Amino acid sequence: MTNQFRLVFEDEPNFARSAFVVSPSNASAVEAVDAWPAWRGGALALVGPEGSGKSHLANIWALNAKATLVSSTVRAEDLTALVGPVLWEDADLTAHDETLFHLINIAARPGGGLLATARTPPSQWRTDVPDLRSRLNALPVALLPEPDDTILTGALLKFFQERHIRPSEELLAYLVRRIERSIPKALEIVAKLDETASAQGRPVSRALARQVLERHSAPDGLAASEDEDDGDEDDGDDRDGGDAQTHFID
Repeated sequence: MTNQFRLVFEDEPNFARSAFVVSPSNASAVEAVDAWPAWRGGALALVGPEGSGKSHLANIWALNAKATLVSSTVRAEDLTALVGPVLWEDADLTAHDETLFHLINIAARPGGGLLATARTPPSQWRTDVPDLRSRLNALPVALLPEPDDTILTGALLKFFQERHIRPSEELLAYLVRRIERSIPKALEIVAKLDETASAQGRPVSRALARQVLERHSAPDGLAASEDEDDGDEDDGDDRDGGDAQTHFID
């Protein structure tokens, strides 16, 4: 029996709560986000590096809270009619002083809330308004680290399943050891593997992964290790085992 099954079509990305992988490294951030509406002052900053899962977790919250997604083009005067929770993505890069000041005030109202995602903590956000500076310094923060092995494995499995590919455990472990610890990079390598497999008429195997990683090594972070011999002589390595596990780790 083969341990892989793939079709030529793919579904839309799955951003459901069940698709978000929880591990000890991000559990405290998940718990902090889930604590709404009990956030101090009604606001929370979700902070982490690119690819740590901020947008996924934030959108889970937004769906649950029925929050309004506010873009960088919104003006302070547009906020007067705003009711209910708000999600602001990349707040450290896009938020303006007056708008952010209003959003923090609105978040403290009954039924309000503000979840702001960012790569840096609020204490480092630039502002020339002293009162806003003090509010940002006091804003509660939930930290998301870069993905650990558990999260990266779960993300890879999720992206493979969205393309109807059943990866072997050996393939998942091989990729986790070699790709950049980033959710977007995990999505990128799964897409490259699927495209290459389709073009060459081959299964998505560890041997194919080694070929793709070596081809896209160094500059984009998808580098294969050169100091290990994994015995990848042909595509047979990942086709003669049992069925791969396809559960998510929650």
